[in-house]
Amino acid sequence: MDHFRRLWQEDEGQDIAEYAVMLAVILVIVVGTIRLIGSNANNVFSSVASSIQ
Repeated sequence: MDHFRRLWQEDEGQDIAEYAVMLAVILVIVVGTIRLIGSNANNVFSSVASSIQ
C-alpha cells in the first residue's frame, strides 16, 4: 500500500506529462499558423502572378 501512496504523491511523472501536453499544444498552434500563412501567401502570389500576365 505504501508503494501506491508513494507513486500517487510523486509528481515527477506528472511534470513530464504536463510538459508533453504543452509541447503538443504549441506544435498544433505553430503548424496551424504556418498552414494558414502558407495558404494566404499562395493566394497572394497567385493573384500577383495573374495580374502581371
